[in-house]
Amino acid sequence: MAKLHSKGQPVRQRSLMQEAWLQFKSNRLAICGLIVIGLLLLISIGTTIIDLVDGGALYKQLVTKQNLLEKLDPPSATHILGCDEYGRDLFFRILWGTRYSLFAGVCTILVAVLIGGIFGAIAGYYGGKIDNVIMRVMDMMMTVPSLVLAMAIVAALGSSLVNLLIALATSQVPQFARIVRSSVMAVKGSEYVEATKAVGASDALIIAKYIIPNALSPVIVQGTLGVATTILNVAGMSFLGLGIQPPAPEWGSILSSARIYMREAWHISVFPGLAIVICILSLNLLGDGLRDALDPKQKR
Repeated sequence: MAKLHSKGQPVRQRSLMQEAWLQFKSNRLAICGLIVIGLLLLISIGTTIIDLVDGGALYKQLVTKQNLLEKLDPPSATHILGCDEYGRDLFFRILWGTRYSLFAGVCTILVAVLIGGIFGAIAGYYGGKIDNVIMRVMDMMMTVPSLVLAMAIVAALGSSLVNLLIALATSQVPQFARIVRSSVMAVKGSEYVEATKAVGASDALIIAKYIIPNALSPVIVQGTLGVATTILNVAGMSFLGLGIQPPAPEWGSILSSARIYMREAWHISVFPGLAIVICILSLNLLGDGLRDALDPKQKR
């Protein structure tokens, strides 16, 4: 029965999404993380639109144009964050570099979730030999650290953005396959799934329409945290020369070029490093907030 006000009027029950939003909204750190990530996304979209509109003219003028007379200049009114070893404005390079890191992180996780989710859903729903075969393959992939596996794939395919995304997505697939598998196994025994089977619905329809939507909460949380890990891996591989190559202003690539100038020009390495730290911290705060909001055990 519905709850009643003191005047006898029924109380409107909140939906699960409303409850989750209220829980998330009460977490100030998670809201801060959401704001920062939203700002970074706006910067990424804005710089992309600018390049499409003017054909990359502003990108060449602000990001890649060299001026050796301003080589290693410290932060000033003219250049807020100083200049790099080629006299390029560091502020604009970090600004334009935002889209490389976020694009790589988001695309990698989307591909990993799609592929890992398909394998995990099949393994969790059918079980038996199919489950054994799929999960043993995933276990074999997980024996190799994800970053080492990604480095091996890039070394074999060559250094490029596409190869980097393929490598990082492949290394993340087993993790999401296991998460989806466990979620599907928890949901597939529910009464509404049994009722759907009883009326003759196909397995594909049951998995796509009834099981996957109810198993998404842990995937969303892990996906948010996975983006943070991927951005860190992209920066690390670019730092080692296996990621996005110069003159593209990717944060890890900027750090790689700046490491030999750390003593004479501290700003070249500090500011890109701070950009990585702020982005990763914000994603982790957002992921923690989503976990607390979507996990029923965390409900107050």
